[in-house]
Amino acid sequence: MRYIARVEVSLKPGHSDPEGETTRASLVELNYPVREVRVSKVYKLVLEASSIEEAERQVEEMCRRLLANPVKDDYTITIEEAK
Repeated sequence: MRYIARVEVSLKPGHSDPEGETTRASLVELNYPVREVRVSKVYKLVLEASSIEEAERQVEEMCRRLLANPVKDDYTITIEEAK
């Protein structure tokens, strides 16, 4: 079966986010009352797997091996069956 996985990778609390800080400063200069901006990456994956559990296992492995750095990143995974 075909599944669509969405992986959001973001910095763990306590890690500096220079891109987010630059974006926040720019928004403040444009007169928006923004207190904090955190930047995340979102990956959309279309994959083949025998079950949703197998798809979850594959995507979890992808995150551990490539998509996220466990020292500085947190990630969330959502998977749904492709239509």
